[in-house]
Formats: sequence, structure tokens, C-alpha cells
Amino acid sequence: MSNSPWHIFERFGLELEYMIVSRETQKVMPRADAVLGKDEKGENLSDVEHGEVGLSNELVSHVLEMKCAEPASCFSGWSECFHHEILEANKKLESIGAELLPTAAHPFMDPLTETQIWPYECNDIYEAYNRIFDCRGHGWANLQSTHLNISFHGDEEFGILHAGIRLLLPLIPAIAASSPYLDSHFTGYKDARIETYRHNQEKIPSITGKVIPEAVFTEADYNRQIFERIKKDIAPFDKEKLLNHFFLNSRGAIARFDRGAIEIRLVDIQECPAADVAIAEFEMAILKSLAKGVFASQMEQREIGTDELAKILEATVREAEDANIDNAHYLRLFGVQAESIRASALLAELFEKVQSEISADSQKILCKILNRGTLASTILRKLGDSPRHEDFVTEYARLAHCLSANTLYE
Repeated sequence: MSNSPWHIFERFGLELEYMIVSRETQKVMPRADAVLGKDEKGENLSDVEHGEVGLSNELVSHVLEMKCAEPASCFSGWSECFHHEILEANKKLESIGAELLPTAAHPFMDPLTETQIWPYECNDIYEAYNRIFDCRGHGWANLQSTHLNISFHGDEEFGILHAGIRLLLPLIPAIAASSPYLDSHFTGYKDARIETYRHNQEKIPSITGKVIPEAVFTEADYNRQIFERIKKDIAPFDKEKLLNHFFLNSRGAIARFDRGAIEIRLVDIQECPAADVAIAEFEMAILKSLAKGVFASQMEQREIGTDELAKILEATVREAEDANIDNAHYLRLFGVQAESIRASALLAELFEKVQSEISADSQKILCKILNRGTLASTILRKLGDSPRHEDFVTEYARLAHCLSANTLYE
């Protein structure tokens, strides 16, 4: 969306991250290179485009990203596009005994011994991150998410979109949590990816902030309150100036003024692209209603503090859809006149109000998810707090099948 000419909600981009694992053992395999291939000179590629879908590497070599090659205007067909690329990637990986695996965190990966930084293009940047933060941790090497980029044009639209996204972020784990396990045990958090991510860069606190972005609604204020702090704080650790402030910013939603977009980063990857697209449509529908002032005015939306929102996020990160939201101020911003409500009930109310903005296929998927619960809760009901290793292997192989079949995990 570079130098975006598009107005608010006119374009979006989706990015989906998947682990590469052994088909037999489900252990991570650092082989994104097997999918991305080489150029005519025999050099390893870091980005390729297959029609509407782009593929690229990530920081670590066992993660593959799929994304809209160009900003899109309609969600229709994207589930099928991503599913096609998943099948094509799996064909290439089959020759080395590997496959793609969904969910936002590998349940028994040991990042201390299994992390391999991508050694090809952009390696100098990745190594800078590794030198400063030591990327051999779950928050760097074991986290897969779905990013939704939404267009805006100018300060007024940025302010409207940023205000709505700040309100939406605490609800995201209640619909999308898929990472209950790390190190072969239930972590106590249904969204362990976000809980780990929250503490990932505590060495330089301004990079992540409180995950919920600060209440800033113009580019100048964002630069002053967020980017300038990040630049100042990273400077002693990045003498070569390799790390760009846009990429360093690790809040749950980041402003990309260079693209004319805000990127939402809090969504755990689901078991299939049909679910990822449905959740993205749900996000977009809620944000459109907030932008129109359906539930509350712009002034009211902008008044709520970052600490209030961060506290709600902490509850949904731990309990997902079972979290109790007892902030009446927050609830009123969604038109709910109650002192407290379960997150699942709030999502059900919102779905009822915005479903006309969501495609029929995604409505069906969302109804199933809202009825079933988050993927994290569903896996937990099946496996319990401390599964045997062989149970992890069996059940996550089922999740890999869901990905290849583009079906929900039941």
C-alpha cells in the first residue's frame, strides 16, 4: 500500500504465517527454502509471487508467510487462494518429509536448541535483532499470526481507524486464541503467543509499549509519542542503524504511514484459511461500525485509556472467550448497557449487529467458531493441561490435516 491513494477500508491485505514441521514427528523443520526455491543464478529466494498470493520467509527458517501480493478490495475468493498455495507448498515439502502446520505456537518446540535464523536475504537485519534481543525464545522463534492491513488516507481517516482498532484489540483473543501450549504444557494462557510477545522486548520497553497502542490520532502525534521514543531507545544498541522504526514498532497494531495502512497483529493463526478470512471479515465489520459511530461517537471512542484496554486484553489473553469483561465504560462503547459480560456473549452480540457486512460463507464459519469456542479452548478440551508427547503428535497432525483440507477443527 506504498503511498496509498486509497481511503479508509477501500483496500486490505492479509498475511498468514505457518510452521514447517516433520510429517512423522511434528517437530519443526527449518526448510522454508524448500518452498521459496532459487533464482536463475542459484541464489535462495526470500520472496516469490504466485499470481495473487505472495510467499516469503520470516525471521526464522521454519516459518513461511503467505500474503496478498497486492492490496485487495474484497474478501471473496481469498480462502480458496490461500488454500491452493498451502496445497502447492505441501507438495514441495512432501519430498523432504515435511508439511505446513497451523496454530500460533508449536506445543513442544525447544527454541533454545531448534531456532535457526533465516540465513539468506535480510540476514544482517535478522542477526541485529538476534544480537540485541536473543531470538532463541518462544516470542521470537515460535509465534505465528494473521496480520490484517487496512488502508486509510490522511490524518482524519487515520484517527478514525486507530480509535476503532484500539477498542477492537482486547477482543481479538476471545475469537482467535490458538496457542495454549508451550514446552509441552498448558501455559495458563489460551493465547500464550500474545502473553509471550508482551514480554518479548522488555529490554527496550518503548518498542512494544502496553501492546495496546497509545491514544494518538494524528501522524505527528504518533511520530512524537511512539516513533521518536523508539528511535532514541534503540540507538545505543543499533549503531549501524539497520533497524527501521516501522518494523521495530511491536504494538498489537502498528501504523504504517509509509503504506497508508494500519496493521493489526494480534490475531493467532487459525487451523485453516477459511477461519482466518472469516475472522478478518469480522474485524473489518466491527471497525466499519465503529467508524460510522454506530455504537459510540468518535470523541467517546478516543477517551478510553490505554491502561483500561490493556487490562481487558490481559483477561482475554488468559481466558479467551471465557474472560469476564467488567469495564462498563468499555462495554458502552459497543452499545452494551451492562456492568459486566463474558467475552463470548459480547462477541455474539457484535456478530448479530454486524453480520450483514460479512459474506455468507464467513458467517457460517463464525457461527461455528462462536458456538464451538476458540481453537485454543477446543484443543484444551481434547488434550488437557499436560498431554503425553504422542497425543500432541496425533492431535497436531489432525490440525495439519485441517489446514490441507481447509476445514475447521472439531
